Formats: sequence, C-alpha cells, structure tokens
Amino acid sequence: MPDSREDKAERRRTLAEDALNLPNLLTMGRIVMIPVCLVFLGADTPKAGFWAAIVFTLAALTDLIDGWLARKMNVVSVLGKLLDPLADKLIVMATLVWMVPMGRIPAWVVVLLLGRDIAVTGLRSVAASEGVVIAAGEEGKAKTALQMIGIICLIVGYPYRLSYVGFDLGAVDLVHVGRMLVYLSIVFSLTSAAQYVRLFALAVEAKAKNR
Repeated sequence: MPDSREDKAERRRTLAEDALNLPNLLTMGRIVMIPVCLVFLGADTPKAGFWAAIVFTLAALTDLIDGWLARKMNVVSVLGKLLDPLADKLIVMATLVWMVPMGRIPAWVVVLLLGRDIAVTGLRSVAASEGVVIAAGEEGKAKTALQMIGIICLIVGYPYRLSYVGFDLGAVDLVHVGRMLVYLSIVFSLTSAAQYVRLFALAVEAKAKNR
C-alpha cells in the first residue's frame, strides 16, 4: 500500500526535527567551520594560523561532544549517523589538502589517508547493506586523535622559542611535530584498515555458514 500523505508529512517532520536537535546542529556547525578555518589558514601568518588552530580545535571538540549529547538526550538519528563521520572526514581532509601547496605536509600523505578513508567507508557501507555492523576499533580512535593533534600543530606552523625558569630551551618547529604525529597516524590508519577487512571477512564467513 502506498504511503499516505500523513505518513510522508510525519517523515518530513521527523527529519526536520532531527536536523534541528542540538547534537546535529553541532555537527553541522563543524562543517560550517571548515571554510572559516581555511580562510585563516590561507592568510599564512602567525596570527591567522593561531585563529585557524582555534577554529579547528573548536571543531574537534564538537566531535567529542555531539555523539555523547545524542546518546544522553536520546536523540540518536539516521541524519546524525550520516553527518558525524562526514563532518570529521571533510574538516580533516580539507585542511590537509589546503596545507599541501603551503609545504606543510607531503601530497602522498594526503593521498594515502584519503584513499584509506574512502576504502574503509566503502567497506563499511557494503557491510551495512549485508546487515553487518563494523565498529571502530582502538586503532581507529588512536588514528583520529593523532591526526587531530598533528593537524593543529601543522596549522600553527611556525617555530617557537621555549624557555623555562629563565633558561632558553631553543626553538621548536611545530610543523615538524605535526608531521611526525600525522606520519604516526598513518601506521594506525593502515592497521585499523586491515582490522576492518579482517572483521568484514569473518562476518561474511559467519553469515555464509548460517545460511
């Protein structure tokens, strides 16, 4: 039986309510922050880099808050499940791509990380279509944390002199620190990708045996 007009109106109203709940508003705010961060970053000055890092850090904090709020407020939604990982990937990849011509990160790193995310997203989509849910493991969480901290260091991107109790400890170039953290995140990225493939294969085998 075709859906009635009342059913369609109910679905539209529910989607509108989902879009306006606080966790999803925070997630959409994270997407809006992307061009703001890139504008500051494109100015390529220490002051603009500082503000770009502030915007990126606020976006990263909303990533920690929105999922917790959705569960706490019991407003977990399909829209939120779509927007949350999308927002994460958009802000990370947009910022990394933007910093390639600035010389702060090699292009091969961005290509590798982007390719990994596309492959894993495709794998999880296929798994979901087969009724298999593959949750993020500890490797994936470590990868995300290292990337976020590393990108903040890359955004700030200028040498700073450190001193302690009057002693000059020398200059620390945060670009080098950020690169090392992003390089380390690659190890966890590839490890977590291999874990996704292994879990997917096990789930497919188990489903085939149960048929």
